[in-house]
Amino acid sequence: MKAKDFFGKFVSAYLWGNLLAMFLVIVALAIGVKYGLAWYTHHGEGIEVPKIEGMSYADARLMIDEMGLNIIVSDSGYNKRLAADCVLAQNPGPGMKVKTGHTIYVTVNSPSSPSFAIPDVVDNSSYREAEAKLTALGFKLLPPQYVSGEKDWVYGILCKGRRVSTGDHVSIEAPLTLMIGSGEYDSDEDVDYIEPEYRMMRGDDVDEFEEVR
Repeated sequence: MKAKDFFGKFVSAYLWGNLLAMFLVIVALAIGVKYGLAWYTHHGEGIEVPKIEGMSYADARLMIDEMGLNIIVSDSGYNKRLAADCVLAQNPGPGMKVKTGHTIYVTVNSPSSPSFAIPDVVDNSSYREAEAKLTALGFKLLPPQYVSGEKDWVYGILCKGRRVSTGDHVSIEAPLTLMIGSGEYDSDEDVDYIEPEYRMMRGDDVDEFEEVR
């Protein structure tokens, strides 16, 4: 093949036509991907999340639905100063930009205070140990009531004047009183004395007694 014929193929209309067609296809694909992804992901679109904390759940749900968003109760809490079933917290927070169909997770107020089981602290722990366990659960403690017994040892728990036991469910709004030992014992407490036992031992001429241990 002559050099003239070889280089002539590079300047032929057929070759340049194919190259131009391939270039146009690549450009079309790039534009299509760019705007297609923007349409699919709602690029540039954003709905500002409203403040629904403090609203009733029914009103909050109506507002969120009208905005094209979803709402789900993810947790519950208790605030006695607020009405039952009102929104205590939300995620995402107010002012955040989200896309259509996004879910807003909320915490609603429980109609009654939560209750927890009394842990095993009676006759099983010191005052400090019991105080730490109970306050960690959210219980409020009144000043302790002292009873005769080992100092700072827990002998009982009172709730509104009634004695409660391990496993009893008590509202965290009800304060508790720990009955702890004062380190003194009543003088009229019965003390059991055990007489030692003896057995007779015979010697050569004298009978002797040995204490049995």
